[in-house]
Amino acid sequence: MSDKEVILTQEGLKKLEDELENLKSVKRREVAERIKVAIGYGDISENSEYEDAKNEQAFIEGRVITLEKLLRNARIINNDEISTDVVGVGTTVTVEDVEYGDKMEYTIVGTAESDPLNNKISNESPVGKAMIGKQRGTVVDVSVPAGVIQYKIIDIKK
Repeated sequence: MSDKEVILTQEGLKKLEDELENLKSVKRREVAERIKVAIGYGDISENSEYEDAKNEQAFIEGRVITLEKLLRNARIINNDEISTDVVGVGTTVTVEDVEYGDKMEYTIVGTAESDPLNNKISNESPVGKAMIGKQRGTVVDVSVPAGVIQYKIIDIKK
């Protein structure tokens, strides 16, 4: 992961800080205890509990490093910076599929916070990229593997 700027909302910042704190204060202790117990079983060369705990420890340490780097390079979008005149990071956008008339609502967030299952899409995703900087009433073309989808921007809010 490069040292590029990471755009976060206040909510995203809190979520990442909470995850980092949990990993450092809770998960590290839990996995250390699992390793200690597994070592107590004897020969660690064929000890699957020990191997699992060591793998989890490596994952936790990798995630801690990633989160620390994200937070170090974070630029926080404050609510007063968010304009509802145009689509930007931190805005919630209601769009209508021009062809089918389906309406959807997306919150535009930085890549570190994206969660498509909860309609939080990255400003760098095809849909997010197409909408950034656009106003209400604008029709945007989004290139997807199946072709091009047209969305009309119905509403922009914080």
